[in-house]
Amino acid sequence: MIKTFLLPVLLLFNFIFIHGQEVVPLDTVHLKINSNSFMFEQFKGEETMYFKGGTVGLKDVSFLNGTIEYDIYITEDRGFPGVYFRITEDNSEQFYIRPHQSGNPDANQATPVTNGLANWQFYFGPKYSFPHKYNFNTWTHVKIVVNDRRAQVFLDHSETPHLSWQLFHEPKAGGISFSGGLFRGFHIANIKIDHQTPMIENFTPGTRKPIENVIGEWTVSDKFEEKELDNLDNIDALIARLKWNKKIYAEEGVAANIARVVKLDGDVPGNTVIAKLTITSDKDQIKLFDFGYSDRVVAFLNNKPVYKGTNGFRTRDYRYLGTIGLFDAVYLDLKKGKNTLMLAVSEDFGGWLVTGRFMDTEGLKIK
Repeated sequence: MIKTFLLPVLLLFNFIFIHGQEVVPLDTVHLKINSNSFMFEQFKGEETMYFKGGTVGLKDVSFLNGTIEYDIYITEDRGFPGVYFRITEDNSEQFYIRPHQSGNPDANQATPVTNGLANWQFYFGPKYSFPHKYNFNTWTHVKIVVNDRRAQVFLDHSETPHLSWQLFHEPKAGGISFSGGLFRGFHIANIKIDHQTPMIENFTPGTRKPIENVIGEWTVSDKFEEKELDNLDNIDALIARLKWNKKIYAEEGVAANIARVVKLDGDVPGNTVIAKLTITSDKDQIKLFDFGYSDRVVAFLNNKPVYKGTNGFRTRDYRYLGTIGLFDAVYLDLKKGKNTLMLAVSEDFGGWLVTGRFMDTEGLKIK
């Protein structure tokens, strides 16, 4: 009698844990669903969950190292189906695909989420994405292998990785969730989590060319509402009340990530900070300053406005991504002695970023 009772229990256990691999049942018992539109259904020969927008998290899963596998059935519509892993409070690692960019260099994306903000406008290019033609009439298999600070992605049961990248946060166990879909949604099936630490082979991460003479360090204010910049007669009072106790540093020799030290969404309102430099000039002179930002900026030299610009998603044309780069420049009328350059940077989404350089630094000391 006891043996008869135990047999189905053991079979169930073997179904859920196969060689250390956890097969996640698609139901509300095992999934934490934060989506306004979802259903469980048989689709294309698989037990699936369909959802549109929001996230679907795995309950009671703590993931540090191992393998994440799943199948998705996608359409050509614009969407970003993907996975977050090592979720701890407001930080995580993320990989997602862009079906509407099938075959293009940005057909997918590896990026960190820092203080709740995904930073794909910084982490772009062949170091963090790869061209891939997706099949829209069958399942796409996604496999992500994680070991310490290294990760790889394999699509469609490939034996060699499509992308190898260094993870962005210190290794710390955290949750797993899936997201994406937008207007049409997508189906997901066969979610499997293996907690055994894998061997990482053929690990060949891409490289990125640093910006020559990039500013390495900025002082950053606390945040405030962008609308306070509408009346520049009050700029002195705004600057006087701000606190200046944060530092940000250029990463990969390209740009500094404001989200490292300031949380965009939170209890304190505001979407703008000021990134500040002190420039000591040995004489009165004009110097060209190349810079970049995301998403909007107002630049001040010695508390006087000298530039205003926009570099957000789709602000310059319908395919413009708002990625960071030295796309803007201003001639600065520096006075002998100390000068203060301030960039008031406002953010919507995609990366809260600032960068800059003086190619000609003769006669300048920059702090």
